[in-house]
Parts: sequence; C-alpha cells; structure tokens
Amino acid sequence: EKIMNDMMKELYSIGLIPVIKIENPDDAVPLAKALIDGGLPAAEITFRTACAAEAIKNITEAYPEMLVGAGTVLTCEQVDAAIAAGSKFLVSPGLNPKVTAYAISKGIPMLPGCSNPSDVEAALELGLKTVKFFPAEQSGGIEMIKAMSAPYGGVTFMPTGGVNPKNVNDYLAFPKIVCCGGSWMVKPEMIAAGDFDGITALVREAVDTM
Repeated sequence: EKIMNDMMKELYSIGLIPVIKIENPDDAVPLAKALIDGGLPAAEITFRTACAAEAIKNITEAYPEMLVGAGTVLTCEQVDAAIAAGSKFLVSPGLNPKVTAYAISKGIPMLPGCSNPSDVEAALELGLKTVKFFPAEQSGGIEMIKAMSAPYGGVTFMPTGGVNPKNVNDYLAFPKIVCCGGSWMVKPEMIAAGDFDGITALVREAVDTM
C-alpha cells in the first residue's frame, strides 16, 4: 500500500504522463531525454510493440530517476516482462481481475482501465483506490468521472484517451484526478523522424498548458 501511495504522489506531482508506442528501442533513450528536457520526467511505454520491454529497460538504465511504467499490460507474462525491464507501474486498458491480482501480488502499482461503475467495483474488490479511466473522452469524460465520484468517494482516476491541450485542465481541475495520460506531445511520426527537439518543445508546451 505504501508503494502505491508513493506512486500516486509521484504521478500527481507530474500531472501528465506521456503515453508512448515505441517501434525502435534505439529511440527510447533520446525520447526519454526529450521528455525530461521538456519537464515531464515520466513515460508510459505501451506493450503494443514487440520491443516495449527493451525500450523500458533502456530508459530505466539511462535515467533511473525517471518514472517509467508499462502500458497495455494484458497478461501475467507481460507483468513479469515489464517488472524485469524496470517498470515502476503498470497500466491496462481494461480490468482483467486475474492479471490485476497477479500484478498486486508482485508488489507493483497497477492502474487497470475502468469506464463504468461495475469496473470501479471490481477494482475496489481487488483493493485498488486509483484506476485508469479509459477511453476517457469516449466514455463521457470529466462529467462521467464526476458522476462516478459521488458514490465512490475514495476512488481517484487517471483519465487517458482523447486527452488534449483543450481539455487537459478540465480534468486536472477536479480533485479526484491523479494525473492524465496523453500522447499528443509524443507523435509517432516525430519519434520515427528523430525529431526529439520538436518533442521537447511540445512537452514544454504541454507543461505550460497545465
């Protein structure tokens, strides 16, 4: 529980977690540097690509102080791979009770995706107090979170999905929001082109927006 609470404080202090799909593990470290230089020393590297674990390992070795987590964690095997690579937290698009319980048993903070009251209750049953709200905009956005916060007073949320510079502050202004996940400042085509200065500029802009 202490690990989870410390993690939530760290996520809260950062406020915005860049959600990243990495195609080439060689891009991981320069990308991490771009995020740090821009003022967001955090990343959620999604397990949507085969090199995700390698990318996480590269970043955690180069920048041990950076808050790096694994996203799109769908299986117990991926939980193990993410932890072995040095992930400090795990995120999933939905709530798989088996995978979530397995992650908790390993002592790593897990934020499973929830989009309705039944999901939230399944998370509470597993002992969680913070969940990802996904896909945020498509599931009703901040108004849905406010409605769900009424019966579940102790639950906090990390909205991800459709978060952008226009709505990020609407989310962050609500006290039950720990942080937001967003990908607008880490465009895949900029990563592919090696435009890390451009990413730093977008990250800085995102930080200024907050």
